[in-house]
Amino acid sequence: MAGGIEIRPAHFPGRAPIDAYGNFGFRFADMSHRGSLLCLPSGIHGWSPVDAKELTLEHFDMVLAQAQDIEVLLIGTGDGMRVLPKELRAAFRDAGISVDPMSTGAAVRTYNIMLSESRAVAAALIAVEG
Repeated sequence: MAGGIEIRPAHFPGRAPIDAYGNFGFRFADMSHRGSLLCLPSGIHGWSPVDAKELTLEHFDMVLAQAQDIEVLLIGTGDGMRVLPKELRAAFRDAGISVDPMSTGAAVRTYNIMLSESRAVAAALIAVEG
């Protein structure tokens, strides 16, 4: 019998609205998560970016892998809105995904509304303090 604690990547295997955000984390499905999130058709996953300025195409590998199930990707860029680099916009366009960057708070609210409407929405949410 193996001892110790197994550390696994954070993953919630379903879709759920975001109940709260702030304090560098999120609450959903009666759980809390510290850090950024990817909300995808395959579930809610922990996500590594902490600043929108550091976003690269590799941060969105899981999004692009599920592109057939995503019409709209909301990107919560933190406390303010940031423009996405051309190569990111082009990759999403080529995958047939409409991308909409906005503050994390606006992205959470929009995601919850679109999720309640059973839309093919995904969200990439950078955690914020407040």
